[in-house]
Amino acid sequence: LPNWNTISISGYHMREAGSTAAEEIALTLSHAIAYVEAAQAAGLAVDDLAPRVSFFFACHMDFFEEVAKFRAARRMWARIMRDRFHATDERSLALRFHTQTGGVTLTAQQPLNNVVRTTLEAMSAVLGGTQSLHTNAYDEALGLPSQSAAEIALRTQQVIGFESAVPYVADPLGGSYYVENLTDRVEEEALAIMAEIDELGGAVAGIESGWTQRRIADSAYRMQLRIESGERVVVGVNRYTDTQFRPVEIMKVSPRHQLAQSRALKKLRARRSKSVVDGHRAAIERAARGSENLMPVLKAALADYLTIGECCAVLRGVFGEYHPGEAA
Repeated sequence: LPNWNTISISGYHMREAGSTAAEEIALTLSHAIAYVEAAQAAGLAVDDLAPRVSFFFACHMDFFEEVAKFRAARRMWARIMRDRFHATDERSLALRFHTQTGGVTLTAQQPLNNVVRTTLEAMSAVLGGTQSLHTNAYDEALGLPSQSAAEIALRTQQVIGFESAVPYVADPLGGSYYVENLTDRVEEEALAIMAEIDELGGAVAGIESGWTQRRIADSAYRMQLRIESGERVVVGVNRYTDTQFRPVEIMKVSPRHQLAQSRALKKLRARRSKSVVDGHRAAIERAARGSENLMPVLKAALADYLTIGECCAVLRGVFGEYHPGEAA
């Protein structure tokens, strides 16, 4: 599968949990190093793997810092691949990434303000060079997106993409004294964090010891203190809170939808051959317990309508589930 994205290495969940911009890229790139090292240990050449590695970042409200974060991450990844892993294919040096606007930056209070927040975050992601983009809906702090909110989120991307002319320029803020200086500062801080992770024994050791979780929690706590003290302004939450606004439509899943989906799943399972299903489960388990590539057996199982839940249940039985220890 030459165009298959082998893995999308995510920093989004860590940023949403409270990490800073520098911590987000430091932790994400450290995790990427761990994946590449594991692939090399399994016998894969770096230039066979790295061109298909992709990344997934968040984009929050500090506009220029987010642009600087993306610029710093690209620079850092290129150096890591060239100097640490001795990659020779230029494609291995490219940091291909998807961006999603910040879920935790959305507010339940005055939810229409979230349209502006999402637009600013989307624009900074584009200016930072994202290859693909997800814009959150304005009502996601209240529930699943309504049809109208999802459409506005889509139109936000389309206005930026087709009306602003911003995507026609590569790195449009490059050369700005402030952005270049901020890029250097974000990179310097991120490199210091990565050096600390290396001293701990790498990204996996950092997670297993609880160091990563504690660091993110500390950053989240500091940010919450700033919001509650009013040092960090959140419009409609800790300042300008007296605006009257009409309640917005909240998407609700009817019990009828749940029942219909349950019936459809039951009907699907009734049509399948039990022997075929059992055979696929056994094949997945054998591959998981050995060194065989899981992708072909998973593809075959899904083609015969095993559900994702059924496949994951087999993998869970082999690998178990992660439970954070006391150190976390």
